[in-house]
Amino acid sequence: MPIPAALSIAGSDSSAGAGAQADLKTFTALGVYGLTAVTCVVAEVPGKVSAIAPVPPEVVGEQIRLCLAAFPVMAVKTGMLHSAAVVEAVRAALEPSRPLLVVDPVMVATSGAPLLEPEAVAAYKDLLFPLAALVTPNLPEAAALWGAPVGDLEAMRRAGRDLCARHGCAFLLKGGHLAGEAADLLVTPEGEERVFRAPRIADVSTHGTGCTLSAAIAAGLASGKPLADAVACAKAFVTRAIAGSFRWKNPRGETQALNHQAL
Repeated sequence: MPIPAALSIAGSDSSAGAGAQADLKTFTALGVYGLTAVTCVVAEVPGKVSAIAPVPPEVVGEQIRLCLAAFPVMAVKTGMLHSAAVVEAVRAALEPSRPLLVVDPVMVATSGAPLLEPEAVAAYKDLLFPLAALVTPNLPEAAALWGAPVGDLEAMRRAGRDLCARHGCAFLLKGGHLAGEAADLLVTPEGEERVFRAPRIADVSTHGTGCTLSAAIAAGLASGKPLADAVACAKAFVTRAIAGSFRWKNPRGETQALNHQAL
């Protein structure tokens, strides 16, 4: 039986801790053949984004179309799309086949650098969410999409239910910004609500956890897992990647990166 394939539509991160590079590492670790459609090139290391060069939307769309035509793509995840024009190109390329789609609405880098043009938020809602099986915002992203702060688990529940009702797809609200243990909330159009918890790992400062989580969910869906099972396996995978983080000394102090091999 052929290995399942999954496609990452995301930016290229020069440090390989996030973006398409992290997605490929995740797909490989979880037994899925990874494909990429690169949306932009980002000069980035943990804690700093210094330059972003967008790929023309027509080139993004052509990458997607070629991959979907040549490979048995079972699931797709989007990461950094950067502009409304790229969102439109992604929608047009995915529309004919409508594969299982995980949308990570990447708006701001861990360092605080903006990664999404403001007008692209409306394009996400109008064009991508209707195709999505799952949307995976962190709490600042959830607040931007919902229109109100999301500061605790109860607010996550209210936001998740409302966003799910508005857009007709499942939402996984990532609680990494909460105090205490790392709790993520899955809300589905069928009324399912499930909290996925993991202990918070101290003394780790890296980036790419959101990219890795959404890629791991896409890998699970590509492998035939039901959504809740794919989320549970992805949560465990990310927790191991954080716990086994790599560390290097450098003139600025220390660089850390997720360990996508920490199985």
